[in-house]
Amino acid sequence: GPHGRLRQVGLPVVVGCTVHHLLDDPHHDGSPLYVSTSEPSIGEEVTVRVRVPRANVERAVHLRTVRDGEPRIAPARLVATTASDRWYEAEVLVHNPVTCYRFLLDEPAGYRWLNGRGVHRRDVPDAADFRLTVHAGAPAWMSSTVVYQVFPDRFGRSAAADERAVPPWAVPAAWGDEPLASGPDVGRQLFGGDLRGIEERLDHLEALGVGTLYLTPIFPGRSNHRYDASTFDSVDPLLGGDDALVSLVRAAHARGLRIVGDITTNHTGADHEWFRRALADPSSIEASFYYWTDEAPGHVGWLEHASLPKLDYRSHALRERMIDGPGSVVARWLDSPFGLDGWRVDVANMTGRYADQDETHDVARTIRGTVEGVDPEAVLVAEHFHDAGADMTGDGWHATMNYSAFTRPVWSWLVSPTTAVPALGLPAPMVRRTGRDMVATMRDFDSAVPWTVTAAQWNLLGSHDTARIRSLVGPDLVEVAAGLLFTYPGTPVLFAGDELGLEGLNGEHARATMPWDRPERRDDATFAVYRALVAMRRSSEALRTGGLRWVIVEDDAVAFLRETPEASVLVLLARAPWPGACLPPDLVAPGDDPVTLHGRRPLERGTDGWALPGEGPAVHVWQLRGSA
Repeated sequence: GPHGRLRQVGLPVVVGCTVHHLLDDPHHDGSPLYVSTSEPSIGEEVTVRVRVPRANVERAVHLRTVRDGEPRIAPARLVATTASDRWYEAEVLVHNPVTCYRFLLDEPAGYRWLNGRGVHRRDVPDAADFRLTVHAGAPAWMSSTVVYQVFPDRFGRSAAADERAVPPWAVPAAWGDEPLASGPDVGRQLFGGDLRGIEERLDHLEALGVGTLYLTPIFPGRSNHRYDASTFDSVDPLLGGDDALVSLVRAAHARGLRIVGDITTNHTGADHEWFRRALADPSSIEASFYYWTDEAPGHVGWLEHASLPKLDYRSHALRERMIDGPGSVVARWLDSPFGLDGWRVDVANMTGRYADQDETHDVARTIRGTVEGVDPEAVLVAEHFHDAGADMTGDGWHATMNYSAFTRPVWSWLVSPTTAVPALGLPAPMVRRTGRDMVATMRDFDSAVPWTVTAAQWNLLGSHDTARIRSLVGPDLVEVAAGLLFTYPGTPVLFAGDELGLEGLNGEHARATMPWDRPERRDDATFAVYRALVAMRRSSEALRTGGLRWVIVEDDAVAFLRETPEASVLVLLARAPWPGACLPPDLVAPGDDPVTLHGRRPLERGTDGWALPGEGPAVHVWQLRGSA
């Protein structure tokens, strides 16, 4: 089998019992094991459960909710006692669209709070409370899919591309050339990939096992990335035009694949037909679409780039043209004959925000209503590089590209100590941090959104905007990174080429062409690991929809449980050899035999409980209860 081929494993490390596990901590999350209704209605009572290990000495457990801004506390009732835990229940009245709650543990040594960040022997703010939202979560198919991101210029080039004229703005490159990492031509270097080239390679997606294809923009522009659209009414002829998109979507749907597009709602290109009309006639409707200033260049640009004029959503005409209703840009490409299955929304965090104006939430709700009016199963994912908590109450975007709660902390744990890649978006070097720091960061950001959002977040190890994971962590830790990607709550997203071992030092440099005819550039062992992890993820209900309970959080190793009412999976990831650990004997119920889903070792019962091996780097996944 492919497991373990990417790592160098020394002699097994003897497991000790000195490492502290977290199974003695009370636990709650928003998954079905702990919450009776994930999408309640106003006025509904939702039963919430908390698990308190039998080693605990609580006198009582209480539920604290916040209703109309005022805290209320009610007792929870003991409903079950098992060999390992006591289970308490209480009802949350969903009186507000987003209802916050946490648990109070009354103990002889003083009360403790349990919230989304864990257990605390001090008072805590409401920011990390658990959340119930009345707004529907992402479409159910999101929990079962794996997303594959394609940058169209670099994935596949059909024979028809040879017949197309190179536009004046472009600097042509040969397939297989190294992408530019910096300089004025990074956005102009054109390799000629097209939609027909993607369609011709759908066998690769099927072989890998992914379920959703996400395309970066397909509208014409004056760059290889096409985030500077000159129109939203047609597909770029360099990609094959409208007919090529129709053909690709039909071919993908025939294979059971969905396709998500990329829409820039924050700005257009300076060459966009709306902007050219606005410049030519300041009294035109289109002139109301943009922000204008008295200072040069006379209009507001995205991050002060004059080539990307920013859209002003105070304009009702813009809303109708772009986001509102069946005739809008957002609706048109989801409808026949194109049939996209949703949108990734570029710089969603900036859309509708400028100076003293903030239309962002209203814009998100409007887009959500438009999308659901065309296709209730379509998905909306927001690009957001930092804290998205305030924008993710559930009534707008379904999820974000989860850089803050996943990408950055995973990078910080696994990055090579000698990397020259700077921290993502910061003028500082990348820092290698401990597993404790990684988990604390994940819990901080996860706790800022409802569980329905956490369960749908697009988790990624890298994208067209970042360095490649292999360049960051080295070949020996790629499997550990991928293991975390495919076992963590949310939707795994991989950037085309990661599964073949492609490298890149920044976003532009990472946009390498796929090495279809260059077997020496492909790492078959990496592909085998990715394919095995994708298959494991898609076959396990616990990995797709289960909760998240941290078990081990050490400098060099972390472990967690993914649990549903029917199944339980234990995941162990180590970046280096570590002391190993013993978990309680009652971790596995009598009569259940752990099944190894990934890794080389069975979960073995020792004299003091279940022994977690101390080897590393390593990825181990065991089914403890239920079946895949």
